Amino acid sequence: MTSKWLNEIKWDEQGLVPVIAQDAASGEVLMFAWMNREALEKTAAIGQAVYWSRSRRKLWHKGEESGHFQKVLEIRTDCDNDVVLLKIEQVGGIACHTGRKSCFFQKLDEGTWFAADPVLKDPKEIYK
Repeated sequence: MTSKWLNEIKWDEQGLVPVIAQDAASGEVLMFAWMNREALEKTAAIGQAVYWSRSRRKLWHKGEESGHFQKVLEIRTDCDNDVVLLKIEQVGGIACHTGRKSCFFQKLDEGTWFAADPVLKDPKEIYK
């Protein structure tokens, strides 16, 4: 696979690009993460999401610990080529490390954040 397409991505100063993972069937945004060139290339090659963990400073194959892999059905960019959209199938139905379907579970209501979506599985059972 040629890497010419990778050169069209507008990487930031750290060599990263923001990535949105969207459920391909429902359209729901499940999570936001970052990729470096190697992560995006690997994602395209294996058909599963591989991100760059800024806190751990290493590649992170989504699901490597939890089993909640993301099967990548489409890779898209926005009009400026500076944001990547992954249309995915979320294995196990849990994208968030808190055990929820989506990382975007907190909702603002009258000046207070609250958890609007339930925990589907206790994280202690997911991460041993």
